[in-house]
Amino acid sequence: MTETPIILSFDTATLGGSVCLARGEEILSSIIGDPEVSHSSILLRDIDRTLDAAGVSLAEVDLFAAAAGPGSFTGLRIGLASIKALSQTLGRPCFGIPTLQAIAHTAGPSSATVALLPAGRGEVFAQLFSVSSAGIVIEQDAPAHLSPRSMLEKYGVLRDLKWAGQGAYTQREAIAEYAHREGIDFGESPESVAGWILVARHADLAKDIAQLAWQRFQTGQIESAESLQAIYIRPADAELKKIVSD
Repeated sequence: MTETPIILSFDTATLGGSVCLARGEEILSSIIGDPEVSHSSILLRDIDRTLDAAGVSLAEVDLFAAAAGPGSFTGLRIGLASIKALSQTLGRPCFGIPTLQAIAHTAGPSSATVALLPAGRGEVFAQLFSVSSAGIVIEQDAPAHLSPRSMLEKYGVLRDLKWAGQGAYTQREAIAEYAHREGIDFGESPESVAGWILVARHADLAKDIAQLAWQRFQTGQIESAESLQAIYIRPADAELKKIVSD
């Protein structure tokens, strides 16, 4: 493996998703997927397009990384199956990057960032992080599956906070109403708001997955394809039905 690895990363945890090719911190190429099309239909095509755009062959990739969840159950299965196949076939190491960590990374340095993903039925997957000036993402609590009310009760005590991810936009109205009721400044511009900030949307999550994989690689954290597991914070609908019927 080269001293600065070429990293192929992809996100299939969110609608549309994305694919990125990086050399260490340098982004070589990236593609944002189509939210109207299944990952199973476009992931391999988008991987080929990303490699072609950078003039890099699949054999030249040193390291693979993918969103490990939470997120779409089907999307996660497709992404993790793909990364395992690529890693095993080419004999390369790989990383499963927690989706909420990648979302927090998109928000930039912060003492407190809540990363949110839609979880269906109006609920969210949520987790609190801090992010250093060097982009190191540090967990401040465990990922949770919450109702909007529970989310605001849990994090509403923090007066300086970033809200990041698609879930933050889904719950924007509830967040804004709570902030107004509690006398907390709320807005979308970090330069003008000192209270709660709604971070701009980032569709290209694969870039942040690549950067977090690069951080792990530098510290010697290497994973095998066999060890990769999806992060499911709640059971799939089929499993919930089975639990109820049992």
